[in-house]
Amino acid sequence: MGIVLKQSAANTVVTYIGFAIGAVNTLFLYTTILGKKDYGIVGFILSGGALMMPILAFGVHNTLVRFFSRYKTEKERETFLSFMLVLPLVVILPLGLFCLLGSDFIVHTLMARNPAAQPFLWTIPAIGLFMAYFEIFYAWAKVHMKSVFGNLISEVLVRVMVMAGLFGVSYGWLTKAAFIEALVVIYGCQWLAMMLFALSIKKPVLRFERPKNLKELSVYSLTTILSGGIAVLLVELDKVLLGMYGLNESNGIYNIAIFISTVIAVPSRSMLQIIAPITAKLMSEEKYDELNTLYKKSAITLQYFGGAILLLIFLNIEQMYRLIPGNYEAGTIAIFLLGVSKFYDVMLGNNNAIILNTKYFRSVLAFGVLLVVLMIVLNMIFIPMDDFTGSALATLLSVMCYNTVKLWFVVRKTGLYPFTLKTLWSLGIIGVLFLLFFFWDFGFHPIVNIVLKSAAVLPLYVVLNYVLKISPDVNDLFGKILERVGYRRA
Repeated sequence: MGIVLKQSAANTVVTYIGFAIGAVNTLFLYTTILGKKDYGIVGFILSGGALMMPILAFGVHNTLVRFFSRYKTEKERETFLSFMLVLPLVVILPLGLFCLLGSDFIVHTLMARNPAAQPFLWTIPAIGLFMAYFEIFYAWAKVHMKSVFGNLISEVLVRVMVMAGLFGVSYGWLTKAAFIEALVVIYGCQWLAMMLFALSIKKPVLRFERPKNLKELSVYSLTTILSGGIAVLLVELDKVLLGMYGLNESNGIYNIAIFISTVIAVPSRSMLQIIAPITAKLMSEEKYDELNTLYKKSAITLQYFGGAILLLIFLNIEQMYRLIPGNYEAGTIAIFLLGVSKFYDVMLGNNNAIILNTKYFRSVLAFGVLLVVLMIVLNMIFIPMDDFTGSALATLLSVMCYNTVKLWFVVRKTGLYPFTLKTLWSLGIIGVLFLLFFFWDFGFHPIVNIVLKSAAVLPLYVVLNYVLKISPDVNDLFGKILERVGYRRA
């Protein structure tokens, strides 16, 4: 876990810097400069682009991670990379032609309830395309164990450019409509920066030859379009559906709730970026004992960090909303629902990476398709009943069903299991601290209240986890820190 912890720590730092910038954008600039309606349109567009990304990438970013380590010669790797760069065109070219010729049909069919977003519909496939090729070149960097710079681009560069655009609107240099269209430029810059970095790691020699395992590559890529699309659908579909219902202001409130709850998954995103290629390598070498150890360690370590963030958010959410201008506190219940769904994701460690690298990966897609249908149905039921809170409930139910099915599948087919007795101890610590501190309120400024409650909860959380030895890797890390400052471990 040495390289995992090292790059995960770097990725976590970068991601939290990005989230700090994103917090300023999401909680203050979007809310005051764009307002709920236009912010809702932005959320709809970005979610639409994210939904198109797995389709336009043709699953290539997952195929790169899985198959790269199988090629031993430089010529084989060059042929493989060339094929990976060209393969997405199988989807991009006909889909692009359909968007051009059928634009009127798309607008009048899908966007009839949301005329305010119709002028910006063209930005969705453009952003989706740039996202797709960013992920492809990011995967090329990750298989060379270089994940930090790509994380810096996606988490920091994009948000800095968004912040600049929002200030441009504030100072009258850009109209709100121009800012929304400028998102295409921002994601184009993200792709360009990632491509240049990936090529600097290993400049490919283009070989337009047929890979020896062409059928296997194509089938895997096609299949992971579905698996990747399902994963994205479970995260982004609710915002797209709210947009299609014309609930732009609700989408603006929901964007805040999603952003805050997503912070729970930051350690998971950071660690899994480096664990994914390691998982693929261990599975290709059939080192299942090492993989089982990695599975358990990743699950409990991510639960440790995710649980800390979950507590800090849930215990301080009312005070957080008091700091956000524009009356967005209606999203409080949605944050609790979305936060639980994110935490369940975190608890499963590298579950997804294992599924994508087993010979059974196609079987689980049938469950995923059924669960996406379930999510659509639940959203269509709950959105008219309770707006964005109903959408959050639909997301929670869908994610819990989908993750439970995937967990069952991994246990049944591989014999690998992420949970131990420490999992229950960790949940117990989280539950007890939540009950102890949730009803504590201070009469000071919200920032002071957040600092005081966090200062009371976080040290107690760390000490309890350390004493009970919940995560050996985290304990080792703390032990090394203590030794550096003059303390010796027993």
